[in-house]
Amino acid sequence: MRDLRRDRIPHGNLPLELDTFVGRAAELAELVRALDSERLVTVTGAGGVGKSRLAVRTAARCTPRDGVWRVELAPVRDEEFVDYAVVEALGLVDHTTRLPRETLLAHLADRELLLVLDGVEHLVDACASLAADLLGRAPGLRVLAVGRRPLAVAGERVVPLAPLSPEESVELLTVRAGQRHAGHGYDASPNEGYGEMRELCRRLDGIPLAIELAAGRLGALSPRQILQRLDDRFRLLTGGDRTALPRHRTLRTAIGWSHELCSPGERLLWARLSVFAGSFDLEAAEYVCSGDGLPAEEVLDVLSALLAQSVLIREETPSGVRYRMLDTVRAYGADWLEATGDAARLRRRHRDWYVGLATWCELEWFSPRQREVATRVDAELPNLRGALEHSLTEPDETHLGQYLAGSLWFHWVGCGRLSEGRRWLEQAVRLDAEGPAGEQSRLKALWVLGYVAVLQGDTVQALAALQECREQAERSANPTAVAYAEHRTGCLALVTDDLPRAETLLRSALHRYREIGELNSNVLMGQVELAMVRAFQGDLPDAVRLCEDVRQVCEDHGERWARGYALYVLAYAAWSDGEPRRARELLADCLRGAHRFRDQLGSVLAVELLALVTVAEGDAAEAAVLQGAAGRMWPSVGLRLFGSAHYNVPHELCEAAARKQLGDERYEEFVRHGALLGRREVMTRALRRPGPPAALPLPRGAGRRATAGARTAKPAASPTRKGGETAG
Repeated sequence: MRDLRRDRIPHGNLPLELDTFVGRAAELAELVRALDSERLVTVTGAGGVGKSRLAVRTAARCTPRDGVWRVELAPVRDEEFVDYAVVEALGLVDHTTRLPRETLLAHLADRELLLVLDGVEHLVDACASLAADLLGRAPGLRVLAVGRRPLAVAGERVVPLAPLSPEESVELLTVRAGQRHAGHGYDASPNEGYGEMRELCRRLDGIPLAIELAAGRLGALSPRQILQRLDDRFRLLTGGDRTALPRHRTLRTAIGWSHELCSPGERLLWARLSVFAGSFDLEAAEYVCSGDGLPAEEVLDVLSALLAQSVLIREETPSGVRYRMLDTVRAYGADWLEATGDAARLRRRHRDWYVGLATWCELEWFSPRQREVATRVDAELPNLRGALEHSLTEPDETHLGQYLAGSLWFHWVGCGRLSEGRRWLEQAVRLDAEGPAGEQSRLKALWVLGYVAVLQGDTVQALAALQECREQAERSANPTAVAYAEHRTGCLALVTDDLPRAETLLRSALHRYREIGELNSNVLMGQVELAMVRAFQGDLPDAVRLCEDVRQVCEDHGERWARGYALYVLAYAAWSDGEPRRARELLADCLRGAHRFRDQLGSVLAVELLALVTVAEGDAAEAAVLQGAAGRMWPSVGLRLFGSAHYNVPHELCEAAARKQLGDERYEEFVRHGALLGRREVMTRALRRPGPPAALPLPRGAGRRATAGARTAKPAASPTRKGGETAG
């Protein structure tokens, strides 16, 4: 048998190592040639025929300058979320009010990359519209679509994928059987059992998914036994839908046959697991799927049996071991779940689990597990979307949807998902929920919506949401909602340069937080924002005191996100006091944290200030490069900080010094170079150690005039440490 090597693929979001790939040499070559000559290629074929695996392997052979990016669309149920899924897959962060399509167009305009849209058949209209728009405006883009039917877009090259040849089928069967059942001696060479294995593959029409399912059974049954059982099932089932394509009937029959061989408990779990969108972990499966014939303590054993039979796929992810079903297998289970009449109950249990998860994550965001929380929510986003959609469309569960949308504030804000968060929040606050719980949930959604709108630079909508929140909170005597509404309104005043009003509101909010015992990342951000106000008013020592207090609280609680903004202010103070080396150290720490959380505002603020520090160290050329990199980042940040007289001072100081040393022409040249850098390149460049500083002098008075927050107001909500000073 030929060597089954593991290929390495270019940068992007695909895994570095690909699984064993069997057969398809001719199809692989054809697809590679098609992508060399066409900008839109669609691989079509029956479910389970191996389209996705071939597409990924083809992508591994492509080396566009900006990488290969795969978008898995199977978990996406609503066409509105296709664009969001692509933004997410590309790792883009956009804090503005732009639609995700506009964000994609801006990002892809001058890039050369391959975009793999995997699983387009249930979202054809949305995917066709997206592909047409992107290809029309991004000349360096190529799209490889994967689905059961073409997109029907002008210029599309369709590559239909047939089943495996007999030889390839047998090879796949033996390879998979050997991997799963070591010691059974399966191989693809002609021997006593070769004829039976070849016949088995023939009966399965060479469909890889069906063959994978059969391979999962070879540990318990011989090829002859499988053939006998398969013959019975085929005679029983293939006469069903005569309008279906033969390969579609074969696949459904093969899945049905695998289903028949499952024990009652395995069938039950298969059906119940179909409520998950995307992947899930064991704890979720144990909670959602247990009960009524399947005790929680038995879920692991039953799940392991489904895994051994290839009904489930196990994945190692940054958030731990997770499981998923291929979409065809999941759909089969969903049909059975509907037939049992238990689907509504399972969807409620699914929603309950993810509401509970969001509650836990919101609490743990203010803890040493902050990074873990960010990773976990990223992994669970398809399921959280499902829970939101369910809650916001069920009349009696509206308050849970409002609560869930509000509780995920840390994800929308801290992890770069403002646009999607705003969509859910706006949908949530349009609905009325009855009772005290409903009122409280809607108030939370309102202040979070105001927060998101502030960060997106949408002053009118932010003020409307925050005023409504405060008025309703005062009527219902809800001190927590009043505090958050007041805090966010203070943030709005800060970023619009109304410093006296900002100080009054932020001090009042911090006082309210202390009175009700509120302490979390939002509270600490409120104190950082007050520090910015004090700095802008010329009291840098007071700003430093406030941020050192925040820094200590963060150290005590393991908090990293709000800490980054406190470090930013402290770095500015260090630069202002003529300590560029210390300022650089603080900014490096700040920038690492912002990058980990995909916090675009925190990242661009740190880069801008690092440029100012760099020019102070004597490297005007590198400072100009960093300014160019920041200039490319700013359009994705909603806050219009360059319009602020206070926030714009550091940029102006850096530019003036760099232009003076380099001259206008060279300065602009270095800025243009910086504008070509991607996020990872900016991080690498910003964090590398500088050479010996040549100390370009900048007047210390100018630094104090710019003041500590030179562009940092990440509106956040909340007071400060209990017993700690919150105002100067």
